[in-house]
Amino acid sequence: MGSLPQSVLFCCDHNAVRSPMAEAMMKAFYGQRCYVQSAGVRGSMEVDGFSVAVCAELGLELARHRTRSFEEMQEWGDDLTGFDLIVALSPASLRMAQELTRHAAVEVEYWPVLDPTGLGRRREERLDAYRQTRDQIRDRMIARFGPPREREGKGGS
Repeated sequence: MGSLPQSVLFCCDHNAVRSPMAEAMMKAFYGQRCYVQSAGVRGSMEVDGFSVAVCAELGLELARHRTRSFEEMQEWGDDLTGFDLIVALSPASLRMAQELTRHAAVEVEYWPVLDPTGLGRRREERLDAYRQTRDQIRDRMIARFGPPREREGKGGS
């Protein structure tokens, strides 16, 4: 288990399924202790409705997420080399992250997680595939960064 980096970028193919889930979980689990963003190789899609649904089951709000590509991210002033850690959730995003940071001292990790898009025919089967992806990301995150902190406003005194 590693320590919590100051900044993390999660990336996948479209920033519509896996990386927004990871961004939302990271923010919920570790709060303001870490700057978190997400991006995709391409950013041309809206956030996936099934991702929104399975994150809502954990109390994570994803509906307002705006997808963005690596290119848009850089246009908006977020320099990839400024992140302590980039976590790639797809092979294409791993290649892109390695290419864009090859001259920088940025740690790039690959977490191979299921791409749930196109899996299952009925709504419940599709939701199950997305839950599997969500849970794989959650389990990798907790193994990597430690147990989530208590959320503000939930229980306690």
